[in-house]
Amino acid sequence: MSAITYDYMESYIKSLISDREGVLGELEEYAHSNSVPIVQKEVAKFLEVMVTIKKPARILELGTAIGYSAMLMKECSPDSHIITMERDPVMVKLACENFKKYGFEDSIEILEGDCLELMEGLQGSYDFIFLDAGKGHYNHLLPHLLRVLSKEGIIVADNVLFRGMVASKELLLRRKITIVKRMKKYLDLVSKDEHLITTVIPMGDGIAVTTRRN
Repeated sequence: MSAITYDYMESYIKSLISDREGVLGELEEYAHSNSVPIVQKEVAKFLEVMVTIKKPARILELGTAIGYSAMLMKECSPDSHIITMERDPVMVKLACENFKKYGFEDSIEILEGDCLELMEGLQGSYDFIFLDAGKGHYNHLLPHLLRVLSKEGIIVADNVLFRGMVASKELLLRRKITIVKRMKKYLDLVSKDEHLITTVIPMGDGIAVTTRRN
């Protein structure tokens, strides 16, 4: 059994997803060969479905890495404008190179810096927000995300069960206590706010989907 689901379930779900080709296939191969974290296979498919359904005009991503998920969302919704944030200068360089290499430099805008600092000055409204930044800051980022979230917008937050530690004390590592406490705070905030609707899905490392109540 993996941290948040049974291995046989995870293996079966992944077996239903075809291997990607082209741009995304190349990026997956690079990520796996160089131990660069990107969204898990089933989470990538979930993002693909959500963005295809929503068809957002404006997408905000927090946590670019090599640009995999940003390009995935762009391919699903070619008319969307995407802003993505990344604090690691090495990842920013790689992402910029990938955007240019694959022809996305004019349609995906990358902002370099700490996501919390960048969010404080961010303006505009976003129909779809993918949260995949520092796991210990989701709760701090939430007020800023809600400020820029459009009326019928959606927030998809990845890794919210954090290797199962959020749900089980038996899995909790001492050095991760602060991150887990803050992630629990984020889940409490989005789950108990009467103005929001949130569901947590035990997929990948845990996904939380949040939108406003009508």
